[in-house]
Formats: sequence, structure tokens, C-alpha cells
Amino acid sequence: MQLKQKQLGGRKFRRQHSIGNYIVDFYCPEEKLAVELDGEDHFWAEGLHYDKKRTLHLNNLGITIIRFENKWVFEDINYVLSEIGKHFQKKNNKQKLEVFAYCKPHF
Repeated sequence: MQLKQKQLGGRKFRRQHSIGNYIVDFYCPEEKLAVELDGEDHFWAEGLHYDKKRTLHLNNLGITIIRFENKWVFEDINYVLSEIGKHFQKKNNKQKLEVFAYCKPHF
């Protein structure tokens, strides 16, 4: 993937990175940015509840979470990379702690 070897904006991402009791799909320590790729399990009530609890914990640590459905990595990787790049912060700026759920419109 294009997150390897600082290919995206010169930022280093770690894959399957452990933060406390949680593991995030991709994590950029420089940005305190976690990227989650969500499959079907995340769209049921139990998965949504778990994700909300987990996100609140990570936000409290100053980590921003952005989410994508798994399929967008395969269907439009340029879109995914562009959205990730939009969340890079300049040093000394405040981090955003919102949760982003990206869904491309179906036409």
C-alpha cells in the first residue's frame, strides 16, 4: 500500500499498531493519526458501539481517527489517500479529534 516507506507526504505509518488495549490498522505517530479500514462487522450495532467506545478512548489520547470502508481501498485508492493527506497537520497546530466516516455516494 502507498502508506509504506513514507510514500504519502513523507509521513511514516505503522501497520497494525498497538495503542493501549487497542490495535489500529494504520498509525502515523508524527500526526497522531489513525486510519481504520472497516468491514461488515463494524456496521452492526455491536460493532458500532465498540468503535464508539474505542474512538473516545483514542481521542482522549489526542489521536484523530479516520475511517474508510474496506472496499474504497480497492475501488478508489486515490480518493482514500487524498482524504488521509487532508488530515496532516502542520506542527504546532491543534489536532482535530473528530471521527470521520467516509462513504462515497453510490450512483
